Amino acid sequence: MRKRKGFTLAELLIVVAIIAVLVAIAIPMFNKQLEKSREATDLANVRTAYAEVMTEVILGNVDKRVYVKLKQQIKDWQSWDPVTIGDVTHYKSEGDTDQWIGVPEPKGTCEVYLDQDNFDIVFKWSGTRGEASYDFNIRENLFDALNDSKLLERDELKKNNNFEFDSRCPESSYVPEIEKTIKENSLLKNGTWAYWGSGKEETKRYLAWTSFNTNEVGAGKKIPVIMQTSNGKYYITETTTGSRTVKEKEYVAISQHLTPGDYVNLINSSKQNGQEYNTLKETYDAYQKVLKEEKYSYLKK
Repeated sequence: MRKRKGFTLAELLIVVAIIAVLVAIAIPMFNKQLEKSREATDLANVRTAYAEVMTEVILGNVDKRVYVKLKQQIKDWQSWDPVTIGDVTHYKSEGDTDQWIGVPEPKGTCEVYLDQDNFDIVFKWSGTRGEASYDFNIRENLFDALNDSKLLERDELKKNNNFEFDSRCPESSYVPEIEKTIKENSLLKNGTWAYWGSGKEETKRYLAWTSFNTNEVGAGKKIPVIMQTSNGKYYITETTTGSRTVKEKEYVAISQHLTPGDYVNLINSSKQNGQEYNTLKETYDAYQKVLKEEKYSYLKK
């Protein structure tokens, strides 16, 4: 009678190991091809949207906007560099341009529309600055630091009609109290900030922030600024840096001395340009675009 010899445990383990290696090699290759297919579909859909917008523009409808829901599941382009859509060619190394804003994100969208100022077609990809792309908490309320400091509960400030807490003031007894409450992932950890307004009326308080160190910029310089009101509205405006001296120590504040009426004027000048925002994210994205304006070129290193 013949004995039937089966596989030994060692042989089975070797077979399983070989299969695991093959699977480990095959799955990434399959996923890569699948993602390439998704990107090809997205490009085809965006090109169709481009053609649709161009047709509407030719017919006189310059307000036409088309939104394409993306199928990609990996951030940014994996298969092409550069990417060409219509007459627009974009390289990854270029970052944001006037006609190409952001990068595609998983479950994102591409907004295709006409920039009526330059008469160029714009591709705005959701998530160019998706939340994971920011180095600060894009959902934060910039007033939290001031409110958490409890400064405005103090008697000497409750009666103040026009306080100013500027982060560059070296001798302020108030700024360190605010800095203690600023979280590590806050936008206020960068650049220069200031809180202005009334200790009596919460509705008359303002936050101003710029990405620049005003001490390095110098006094009397025009700088772009994000402003937030206490009710959560955002604006992009412009201030002129101001020289200050406190206890014989000099510093450059985010703005020259302002009155309560000046705060309103700063906001109104922003509104005239149609710039009122509801979220920090869209405000910050717009601020980054403003930085590229020629009049601020002298601020760039």
